Amino acid sequence: MGLRTANLEIATTAGTDVLDLTDEVEAFVSGSGIDEGVLVLFTPGSTAGITTIEYERGAIADFKRALNRLAPESDEYEHDLRWGDGNGYSHVRSALIGPSLSVPVIGGRPELGTWQQIVLCDFDNRPRQRRIRLHVMGE
Repeated sequence: MGLRTANLEIATTAGTDVLDLTDEVEAFVSGSGIDEGVLVLFTPGSTAGITTIEYERGAIADFKRALNRLAPESDEYEHDLRWGDGNGYSHVRSALIGPSLSVPVIGGRPELGTWQQIVLCDFDNRPRQRRIRLHVMGE
């Protein structure tokens, strides 16, 4: 059983960024030498998440609108009352999406659907430098 790891560093803006990581992830897996196994992506922090979506303008707009209905920026959050940083909504959104994703690796490639891309979602209210940890394990 082999293990390969890497980090992606991504600069984000203030707001709900949804950034396509698919090309970088596929290049990492392809160069890993792992033919069959599992890929795990993880982003440290409590205001970002990783998921999949069809990465096209309409689906991204729908996703952002749905998140705003679930955790509106304008709501009052206990986190904001305690810390005064105004990003309580970003912590809730991150918890809903989750910080990690597991994807099967088959034939040296992540097993993704035709219209399925891997995305980093940064929900914070200020620009951030995000790290995404990649682990691919298998044979």
